[in-house]
Amino acid sequence: MMKDRIYNFAAGPSMLPDQVLEEISEELFNYHSSGMSVMEMSHRSKGYLNIFNETKDTLRRVMNIPEEYEILFMHGGATGQFAAVALNLLDNGEADYIVTGNFAKKAAKEAEKYGTVNIAYDGKDNNYSHIPEESELALSKDARYVHLCANNTIYGTEWNYFPDTHGVPLIADMSSDILSRNIDVSKFALIYAGAQKNMGIAGLAAVIIRKDLISKCNPMTPQILSYEEMVKNDSMLNTPSTFSIYVLGKVVKWIEEIGGIAEIEKRNKTKAKLIYDYLDSQDFYKPHAEKASRSMMNVTFTTPSPELDELFAAKALEEGMSNLKGHRLVKGIRASIYNAMPYEGVEKLVEFMDRFAKENG
Repeated sequence: MMKDRIYNFAAGPSMLPDQVLEEISEELFNYHSSGMSVMEMSHRSKGYLNIFNETKDTLRRVMNIPEEYEILFMHGGATGQFAAVALNLLDNGEADYIVTGNFAKKAAKEAEKYGTVNIAYDGKDNNYSHIPEESELALSKDARYVHLCANNTIYGTEWNYFPDTHGVPLIADMSSDILSRNIDVSKFALIYAGAQKNMGIAGLAAVIIRKDLISKCNPMTPQILSYEEMVKNDSMLNTPSTFSIYVLGKVVKWIEEIGGIAEIEKRNKTKAKLIYDYLDSQDFYKPHAEKASRSMMNVTFTTPSPELDELFAAKALEEGMSNLKGHRLVKGIRASIYNAMPYEGVEKLVEFMDRFAKENG
């Protein structure tokens, strides 16, 4: 790792690959002999349009996005998409929402403003420790779409399959696991993701939408949230998040160079296995998520007491591992091990966990 860098286990904004940071640092003051930073470029300039188009093209290659899908770069992060999805697609009809965590719940609440929301499943009774099997879903045949959150950062659960919606468009918030594993994009009508976890930095939402879904939306839809308007203007209805798009381009290029999604998925499985194998081998720490529902990105667990949880996070920081305190809804510990987290970081964390357990057990 670069000198003086720590292992940042934050759920987002999260750590970036060292190579990406090095390239950004080298280009920060004078991008490709332009005499200016990317942050200073006009989004309409030839130099920036090259960055923009290359980012889209690389993302399409890396994710194997079919040509019948548009790629949009929008403002507002994933939270902005909670409204955008409903405004563009609900049309005062009804939609199914599968609530497996906090952000899925927020998405459903936002959609209620624009139509009828059917809760096809709600994991509140098991404190969102479980991803439902297909037989547990109460899907509606008349739904305009089915919405789910692919990975739940707060509770540490992740979908290891995607349900058959019987022709109803499937929409996924993939903010915290996009680019982490191979996904068949063609199974989805729309995928959206905030960039600040696995794609880059805050300030950007990437939207991958099947072209046949782009049509006239609710008349109250602000232009900036209209998929139709954003497609017409190639994501440049107004000034886009230029630097965030530039960083995304760096990240997807890095993924491509190291072997693509297949290599990233292999690395992520190895990291997750290391920490989950340790958790399953002892009884000091208690994992939150059920085994079959565990996230490869966010590992959540508790020590025997809230006081020890606090001590754990504090002592870990002293040893160069930051942001391990769990979310207030779950408390405990949360280790986010996104793409940029090296194996050595997880190895160091597990060694610390074992030592902490022996000292405080």
